[in-house]
Amino acid sequence: MSRTALRICPLCEATCGLSLTLDGSRVTGARGDADDVFSKGFICPKGASFGEIDGDPDRLTAPLVRRGGELVEATWDEAFDLVAARLRPIVEQHGPNAVGVVLGNPNVHTMAGALYPPALLGALRTRNLFTASTLDQMPKHVSSGLLFGDPFAIPVPDLDRTGHLLLLGANPLESNGSLCTAPDFPGRLRALRRRGGTLTVVDPRRTRTAALADRYVAIRPGTDALLLAALAQVLFAERLTAPGPLAEKLDGLDQVAAAIREFTPEKVGPLCDVAPDDIRAMARELAAAPTAAVYGRIGSCTVEHGTLASWLVDVLNTVTGNLDRPGGALFPLSATDRAPRPPGPGKGFALGRWHSRVGAHPEVKSELPLAALAEEIETPGDGRIRALITSAANPVLSAPDGDRLDRALAGLDFMVSVDPYLNETALHADVVLPPPPPAQSAHFDFAFNGFAVRNQVRYTRPAVPLAEGRMDECEIHARLVLAVSGLHGADPDAVDAMVIERTLAKAVTDPHAPVHGQDPEVLAARLTGQNGPERRLDLMLRLGPYGDGFGADPDGLTLDRVLAHPHGIDLGPLRPRLEQVLRTRSGRIELFPAPIAADLPRLRAALAERPASLVLVGRRHLRSNNSWLHNIPALNGGSNRCTLQIHPEDAARLGLADGAGVRITADGGTVEAPVEITDSVREGVVSLPHGWGHTRPGSRLAVAAASPGVNVNQLLDGSRLDPLSGTAVLNGFPVALAPLP
Repeated sequence: MSRTALRICPLCEATCGLSLTLDGSRVTGARGDADDVFSKGFICPKGASFGEIDGDPDRLTAPLVRRGGELVEATWDEAFDLVAARLRPIVEQHGPNAVGVVLGNPNVHTMAGALYPPALLGALRTRNLFTASTLDQMPKHVSSGLLFGDPFAIPVPDLDRTGHLLLLGANPLESNGSLCTAPDFPGRLRALRRRGGTLTVVDPRRTRTAALADRYVAIRPGTDALLLAALAQVLFAERLTAPGPLAEKLDGLDQVAAAIREFTPEKVGPLCDVAPDDIRAMARELAAAPTAAVYGRIGSCTVEHGTLASWLVDVLNTVTGNLDRPGGALFPLSATDRAPRPPGPGKGFALGRWHSRVGAHPEVKSELPLAALAEEIETPGDGRIRALITSAANPVLSAPDGDRLDRALAGLDFMVSVDPYLNETALHADVVLPPPPPAQSAHFDFAFNGFAVRNQVRYTRPAVPLAEGRMDECEIHARLVLAVSGLHGADPDAVDAMVIERTLAKAVTDPHAPVHGQDPEVLAARLTGQNGPERRLDLMLRLGPYGDGFGADPDGLTLDRVLAHPHGIDLGPLRPRLEQVLRTRSGRIELFPAPIAADLPRLRAALAERPASLVLVGRRHLRSNNSWLHNIPALNGGSNRCTLQIHPEDAARLGLADGAGVRITADGGTVEAPVEITDSVREGVVSLPHGWGHTRPGSRLAVAAASPGVNVNQLLDGSRLDPLSGTAVLNGFPVALAPLP
């Protein structure tokens, strides 16, 4: 007999509410939850395919361990026994940095990926942490850290109230948004235009988002920072800056004006391929709008000046007075954020507290560039990575030069992968620990609620019970923490109990906390929930900005209250709260921090450079999310194809025919792909999607292997990095093309 159950979609950053149709434990359908307080029934093709994703026959159903060189099924006890037996001796003999940890993008889409990696890293004490951030949004973390003192204080556009949106390097009609959690992003953009607002889209491809724009700017890839600097230069030169109340909290305004003085539209325009008059018009429109927001995403982050571009986005929002005001760019307040503290100076943000062993890459937010992982494994000497733990990560496809990393992984002493698939990276593991399908997991968006365009809170328990032989993803991570910390065999709840104990011990000593001076054991006993992760969620809700404070506010949030509202609780629109956010040492917005000043000469040098004749950019399809979803038949086909898009004029010049093969060559090597001639991409630019290349023998991805595509990141050797953030340059790099016979 069929029934329905609610589930928050974990497949992209939009976090839409779903209503699942179930036949026993099988998901037979998915539609948008019309009563969801945030998504209000919106659904995209990924969410509609939830049942097919949940029931993918290639999902691993039991742990795998390597025996005699082959990966074979094993019991959970056998798998964790092997982890404990092999990892601890490596740490004891070679030190904690002999173990590396790689966290992939899907970690921020699960409760387990949010709750347990800090405990794992604390147990290992390794400095060799690599995440998907250095292939994506790390420049934004660096910019926010330097300006506001907190790398997670990322302002998001107030989509529902803004009168003018300038959008760079983003295609939310197909990505559903990023670092801006907004269900039905397309509908919100259309609503902006219906209420008389203006949308300007800057992108080298005429995307579906660009087709909505009032002004579309076909920029030359990689020149976003130059264009943004020119916009700011116009605002200063024409006396159009108006920071308003922000001026009282702002340092460095005059220094910024002086530093960007030479980035005039006349100098910048030819490099960006944007007419100087258009640059001036864009700047004046931004200044004249009653409310406005500038929003830059992955296309402006994964380029040579990604951090400078991210910084200039916030400079523009600040100098126009649109930072921290309704209709501008605001700081969300998640229900599990720390409760706001009184305003004042903080610890600030520092870069390069340590450096990688081989390439001397600076640490950023306790992370090293993922592009440097292979060299840290291959290069002999003290501190070489000998063992690796990957969680929901596939860097063989997602990081530069996957062939080199493929060879490096084969040389590890030991490797553990937490992954539902035997993908191109996990096939190197000695132990593979597969989480259950998403319908069998609870869901809370710890990360994405911090970037949401409206404050709200939602939690869904598993839609179906855990199948026999499966292990809950939170328990997998907890057992992994115990295995590496010398506590193998202890109750997994011990990890959650330890975190709860430490959190409460700190909270009761904080004079600003609602539980100051209370007994932490008594408070812990009051927590509700069916398991350790739920008790931790209850703790975070109670101590959060909307929480009950363990009774201090009877109307505040608790887990029980959230469970009583299965469609979520609306916590209201974003509100100005800059003073709560600022944690710089000065307690002010530091608009011209020293690392930015030191990197600006590199951007000035670009004014004299000759642009490459042909550069490559990636692209995202509505039915894709990196390499995750290529094994799902409903999402792998149609227009979601691994083709090289090229403008008709470039194709004619190079002798390329639609559907024929082309050889693409860049720093790291050569790949071959079919040609797709289209005027949706501007001249001088070609586009190849990210996440393909499912060709390695041993992986178990039947659908993906049937139409594997090619790995665009094999064109890169990992040497092109944004120096401040360590982010790989995945867009705007030069390529050469040759037709295949």
